[in-house]
Amino acid sequence: MFSTIYIEEEVLETSRVKNMLDRFPQVPRVVCERYGEVFNRKSQNFRLQKKAPALILAKKYGSKVLVAPDGYGYNDSRSYYFSHMLNCVYDCRYCFLQGMYSSANYVLFVNYEDFEEAIASKIEKNSGGGVYYSGYDCDSLALEPVSDFCKHFVPLFGEYPNAELEFRTKSTQIRHLLEQPVIPNCVIAMSFTSHEAGSRWEHKVPSIDKRLEALQKLQLAGWRVALRFEPLILDSQGLTPYESLFAQVFAKLDARKIHSVSSGLFRMPIDFHKRIVKLYPDEELFARPTTTADGMIALKSEDESLQLAAIEKLLFSHISPQQYYRCA
Repeated sequence: MFSTIYIEEEVLETSRVKNMLDRFPQVPRVVCERYGEVFNRKSQNFRLQKKAPALILAKKYGSKVLVAPDGYGYNDSRSYYFSHMLNCVYDCRYCFLQGMYSSANYVLFVNYEDFEEAIASKIEKNSGGGVYYSGYDCDSLALEPVSDFCKHFVPLFGEYPNAELEFRTKSTQIRHLLEQPVIPNCVIAMSFTSHEAGSRWEHKVPSIDKRLEALQKLQLAGWRVALRFEPLILDSQGLTPYESLFAQVFAKLDARKIHSVSSGLFRMPIDFHKRIVKLYPDEELFARPTTTADGMIALKSEDESLQLAAIEKLLFSHISPQQYYRCA
């Protein structure tokens, strides 16, 4: 799974790190002072590293709970995100992380107790409420068999019933959720694109069928699930791929019990886009005409608003408008 495991000196002797290392006795280990020595090195190539990434076990310093970007979530309440990990085990060609980081190695912050303290403090400052997102700088559940992340953090939110936790993911690693008592203020939000987009641009991602099977198990167990149809990448086939996708999704899930549904078009900071184009100069997706506004780049489409409205109309044949929001 990992080419090498780097461990910061400060966490080397912790029980959590020792347990993780015991699972990979054959993987080479290197001790470092700070994870940045490896992760922030110059002259790295994200594309090449992605073929054999390393795992870096580190301690997170500084702010651990940050204000969520505008338009990221579904709730008007105060929204925050926290990142226990940097980078994703999947390899989606459209992912902004390729432009954000020069390294494809995974950084796993193992000082969970410090995260817990920061989250609890933020919740209490918000009178017990707020929405807290995991999965902005990584996939929330993809490394769960190694990290035990959700196994550790779900009980914390069980103590704060008015605060909401969302795990955003494309992973089917749900065993730890199914083994825990259900809490009503935790949402597992699964991301989807069309079959066509997935086959072209989502590498290593579980199939739509596998993801739906996982969501169905969660829903039957009593967990709240959500759907994130992002990014929508429109092409000459028009609505046909989304008609097929929505039919498949809502044939598996109880639409009435879905917490929320969102859709969002391809958007990315301009600087990130430039870096990704250099990584994949022959990628058709990045050769398409684009538009820029407010520091963001988007795929150019003369009738974008009409296409998005048509997709929303398709969704509303399965769900109520009250379940839906448009991601900025």
